[in-house]
Amino acid sequence: MAGNETGTKRFGEKRDAIVHAASVLISQVGVQATTLSEVARAIGLNATSVTYYFPRKDALIVAVYEATLDLMEHMAQTALAEPTPEARLRKYIAQHIALRERIRRGERGLITALSEIRTLGEENQEKLTSRYRGVVDTVRSFFGDLQSSERRALYSARAHILLEAMMWWPVWSLRYSVLDFPRVEERMFDILAYGLPAKRGEWLPFELSDRVWRTTSNDEASHNEDFLRAATIMINERGYRGASVNRIAEALNVTKGSFYHHHEAKDDLVLACFQKSYDRLSATQMAGQRASGDYWTRLASVLRELLDVQFFDEMPLLRTTALQALENDHKVDVVMRSNRLARRFAGMLIDGVADGSIRPIDPLVASQIIMSTLNGAYEARRWAARFDDSELAIRTYASALSEGFLTEN
Repeated sequence: MAGNETGTKRFGEKRDAIVHAASVLISQVGVQATTLSEVARAIGLNATSVTYYFPRKDALIVAVYEATLDLMEHMAQTALAEPTPEARLRKYIAQHIALRERIRRGERGLITALSEIRTLGEENQEKLTSRYRGVVDTVRSFFGDLQSSERRALYSARAHILLEAMMWWPVWSLRYSVLDFPRVEERMFDILAYGLPAKRGEWLPFELSDRVWRTTSNDEASHNEDFLRAATIMINERGYRGASVNRIAEALNVTKGSFYHHHEAKDDLVLACFQKSYDRLSATQMAGQRASGDYWTRLASVLRELLDVQFFDEMPLLRTTALQALENDHKVDVVMRSNRLARRFAGMLIDGVADGSIRPIDPLVASQIIMSTLNGAYEARRWAARFDDSELAIRTYASALSEGFLTEN
């Protein structure tokens, strides 16, 4: 009996080691580039040994996602056990900060981006998606009872933005020493709890000029623009692996040959999509900087335009989850561009603190929360479509930044 228990324990430990190694690889290089051979090499096994635990790669990928969802559920339930919305928010952020510190110190416990769940078979996809919806439901419950459809919509937006912020935190946490984590934790809580403007809840954006970031119905788009639009939507919907060249070509009713006429490889197209998205984001920021008025109003106007693009434009911005699949050299270039855009937001925040329209907050932390809020907004398209008034959808979603989570107004 003792021998069976020992064998079962050893089996479980080895399986957990394989899942963790796969999780690390997926976070670094994406699902497509993660192979059973690479996972085996990472923990000193041969590929045959890994197939004893996971006969197929998809089975291992599912196990990685299940482990991630186990951890996400545990953290959400632990925070929900706190007595007030403020305490729940503090606890939830604290757990994510502490997890990243433990990982820095060598402990296992990665959270893997869930973007490629859509590339799995229907049965696994539905099972995992259902579990994620359960996490969202738990986080939504942090903020109170769902007394009305308006309250449910508001709390759903808060849950979505909070989850996106915590999933983005591992990326920008690399810029900080673990010694600075307690301060980052407090600043992150402050921003998410109480928002950005000096006058809490103020939201008076105006329409920016020269809206070159918008797609208009009478655009005579080039073939290349068509490819960028189709690929951006396909990658956002299906992840890098699910957005095959065949599917992109079929969506445009063209041949694969036409695709390769415009792009040497799929990565070239993904890079072009990032470039297009970042060009549009940058143009919106610069229009806000050139506008008149206090800097919170300018920033609110930029946010309003970009949320409108993410919710309602024919061509949204590309989600950063596509980064996982790019080669390291390309990934560095894309991350550098993203960081520059974040710093531009930080500059606007600093100018807003200086003119008194934005309360004293940490602009570096706040800029990353802005980036994750905008990046994740595409996933809220169906949520936004339920509103009869598009401006109300944008204002409700943006309230996370204009007034924070800890308000009932």
